[in-house]
Amino acid sequence: MAGHTDNQILIAAPMHLVWDMTNDIRSWPDLFSEYASTEVLSERDGTILFRLALHPDENGTTWSWVSARTPDPATRTVRAHRVETGPFKYMWIYWEYVPTDDGVLMRWVQDFEMKPGAPVDDAAMQERLDRQSPIQQKLIKEKVEAAAAKVG
Repeated sequence: MAGHTDNQILIAAPMHLVWDMTNDIRSWPDLFSEYASTEVLSERDGTILFRLALHPDENGTTWSWVSARTPDPATRTVRAHRVETGPFKYMWIYWEYVPTDDGVLMRWVQDFEMKPGAPVDDAAMQERLDRQSPIQQKLIKEKVEAAAAKVG
């Protein structure tokens, strides 16, 4: 059995600002509360290869992995996947940005499967992602909307 999550939030800001801020991987430690650092490893043919590191967990362990992210400005979508999968057999992420009269609907769809022997199973990871994604999306919403208010 594989895991699947689908979370979205409406951000009251112009598309270009939402797109630019959420696709600036170098700024993700300021945009997300869960990331301690990012390191862009390469940028080639529209795909960004980068390392993400979380803040240390309750045991002092810092988890990190390499992902590949391919934004498509024409369709306002992003396809990403973990290159270093860690406890996952695979992790695919789809971001979608839909313009509305009230701003931009930002949607994250995550499909994954945990490896046998991983610290959690698919259901537990799905529950964790469904709990954490809305928290991160709310933070992003607040930061992007604050930036939009400054621009004016």
